[in-house]
Amino acid sequence: MFTPCPTERSRIIADRVEAFVRDVVIPYERDARLGAHGPSEDLVHELRAKARAAGVLTPHILADGSHLNQLETAAVLKRSGLSPLGPVAVNTMAPDEGNMFLLGKVGTPAQKQRFLEPLVRGEARSAFFMTEPAEEGGAGSDPSMLQTTAVLDGDTWVVNGRKMFITGAEGAAVGIVMARTGSLDKVQATMFLVDLPHPAIRIERVLDTIDSSMPGGHALIAIDKLRVPQDQVLGEVNEGLRYAQVRLSPARLSHCMRWFGATARAHEIAAGYATTRKAFGKLLIDHEGVGFMLADNLIDLQQAALMIDWCAGVLDGGSLGTAESSMAKVAVSDALFRVADRCVQILGGLGVSRDTVVEQVFREVRAFRIYDGPTEVHKWSLAKKLKRELLAGTGH
Repeated sequence: MFTPCPTERSRIIADRVEAFVRDVVIPYERDARLGAHGPSEDLVHELRAKARAAGVLTPHILADGSHLNQLETAAVLKRSGLSPLGPVAVNTMAPDEGNMFLLGKVGTPAQKQRFLEPLVRGEARSAFFMTEPAEEGGAGSDPSMLQTTAVLDGDTWVVNGRKMFITGAEGAAVGIVMARTGSLDKVQATMFLVDLPHPAIRIERVLDTIDSSMPGGHALIAIDKLRVPQDQVLGEVNEGLRYAQVRLSPARLSHCMRWFGATARAHEIAAGYATTRKAFGKLLIDHEGVGFMLADNLIDLQQAALMIDWCAGVLDGGSLGTAESSMAKVAVSDALFRVADRCVQILGGLGVSRDTVVEQVFREVRAFRIYDGPTEVHKWSLAKKLKRELLAGTGH
């Protein structure tokens, strides 16, 4: 079900991560510290301590600080996703994985030491403050609608605004805040690094959402007169929208990797059930309706794995891969949702209960079709790109 690892080092790391998730993490899936807003901080610390002892904490970042390439990362993150708790335990979970990637690309040496290193060590969590309340006309899939502002006052920036669906804000120690800067007639944004918790950043509430795998859940945030010194600007002033794409293109793909592992596990459970459960005098798998669903699962999983690896190769080739990551996000999220849906159907009543992890995988993958850009927005973006290319080719 997993495509071959591209290098020997990625095979060794991926095998160790898979063994850890299966042997150590999966037994925690019924832990009482799992709540509607994700695993508790106590559970996160316990799991990461075990991952650290097993040598699989933050496995995509090597001891010398270098990063596995995207194709190697795919091999590792797929295995980490075999349990919804796996990425949390081994520190490959969103938003930390994407924030670590961005800080590694854009941060200054001092910023990396202060903000990145605790994340890599698994000692802290982070949050990415970009999405805003829709009812206030704020930014969601369209970052040009950014309402949060940052104004330079002497040698500090003053940030004001509200943010929505901020994953992991509760309990995070590091924040990356996106705010509108520059002239009023031009959409420009800047990213700011902040220590959390901060008195100027207030959690109004943690939303009740369909998913429950990410520590801290998803929060509604008020930012009131947040002062940020110049040395905590991440990258260059007014380059925040460009940096968002630097982060989001691989982050979308990382979601695909992690949820591939989860749906592969759901398929294992459904296939195991279908080969032991009997109905109408024969095994479920011997009924065409069930057997064909399992066959369709294999096809969707294989196609998803190939799409993930193809996009990872594009990113490794030096392209930002915005279009490619959009294609992968659409194709993989839709395919994995079909797999999860079939697994629920095969399990019947068991599939809608919480006696197996399949019910949670179904919920998580349904949310994935919206997070990091809904399917329809990515298709629209691809259609615009196609139009530009076709019109350029005709000279119009």
